[in-house]
Amino acid sequence: MRAVDTNVLVWLMTRDDPKQAAAADAFVAPGAWVSHLAVAEATWVLASVYGRDAAAIATAVEMLLSHEHLTVQDSEAVDAAVAQFRRRPKVGFSDCLLVEIARKAGHTPLGTFDRDLSKIDGAQRL
Repeated sequence: MRAVDTNVLVWLMTRDDPKQAAAADAFVAPGAWVSHLAVAEATWVLASVYGRDAAAIATAVEMLLSHEHLTVQDSEAVDAAVAQFRRRPKVGFSDCLLVEIARKAGHTPLGTFDRDLSKIDGAQRL
């Protein structure tokens, strides 16, 4: 199965350039794999470049999870990260994803110096 990078995900989510969105749609039509890293980077682009708020970012990731042609790496952990992010948007999606990946792998607590992240079950402030 082919894979996609962050830019393809951004065009799939924002659809603000019809030509790029069409190219992204055509590429993923036979099926495509999405890594954790690409999802995390895409959420950063949505926040930093597009100014999207936490609710819009969570909705965009949910769209990726339910996309008929995409297979998201460890979708259960990504889905759990979205739920965590909706509850604690100040933490940031990437940090929520870190905790959920660690939890799924059985490697908690996740050590952190981040005060907000440490409030999530499965993280421990150092």
